[in-house]
Amino acid sequence: MIPIIRKQNMPTGAIFSLLLALTIHQTLTTDVSPTVVTAETSSPPASPATPGPPERGNYNVTNSTDTVCLLARMGLQLNISFTSSSHGKTVQEVLNLHPNLIKVSGSCTPDFATLKLTEDNISLTFSFSLNSTSNKYHLSGLELSAALPDMAKRIVFSNTTLNYMVGTLGHSYMCQKEKTLSVTQDFSLNTFQLQVQPFGVNGDFGAAEECELDEDDMLIPIIVGAALAVLVLIVILAYLIGRNRSHAGYQTI
Repeated sequence: MIPIIRKQNMPTGAIFSLLLALTIHQTLTTDVSPTVVTAETSSPPASPATPGPPERGNYNVTNSTDTVCLLARMGLQLNISFTSSSHGKTVQEVLNLHPNLIKVSGSCTPDFATLKLTEDNISLTFSFSLNSTSNKYHLSGLELSAALPDMAKRIVFSNTTLNYMVGTLGHSYMCQKEKTLSVTQDFSLNTFQLQVQPFGVNGDFGAAEECELDEDDMLIPIIVGAALAVLVLIVILAYLIGRNRSHAGYQTI
């Protein structure tokens, strides 16, 4: 006898429940990539690259009789700190002055001389004073007036109590090495290959009086040479003493 298999129909409610369970299972097991929220941060502005050594320029001032009364030859680099108008933070600018863009002016009296260099929105003024008793002069004042693109308004840095570039009347002051002149808390001036004579000019620069940095450069070779000379002398003396002792030993035998 062939067994008879009766097909049982599944109730509609059971089928709906099964499909719903499968749908929920697939939803729970499907990989969902997490949503990553990136916080927007404002990066500070990049610091400007420091320029190389500035070009050396020649600057002369003439008096009322059209005679040269002040001579200057130097490369100039400005170090300025100020509050940026765009983001309100303190920034530092290092700027070279360009001799081919500079306008020169100034004045001379028997005991006071000025040299003013103007390039675009930058004006730099040197003030020199002469002590008539000691015949010594010095840089007594520096003033910088600048209006850079990131400045809210023009800024002026000034100091009239300086004591740099001390020289003798009729002589020039020279400093070939880079030298930093501190003027105010937010402004300093770097000079390169400097030679200046603000008083007693007679056509050209007088005999140069060198700064301490240049003198130190000259002193080092002198010290090294002296040390080598002493070393050679010691070797020669040791050789002579040893030779004399050898001769004395031979005579005794």
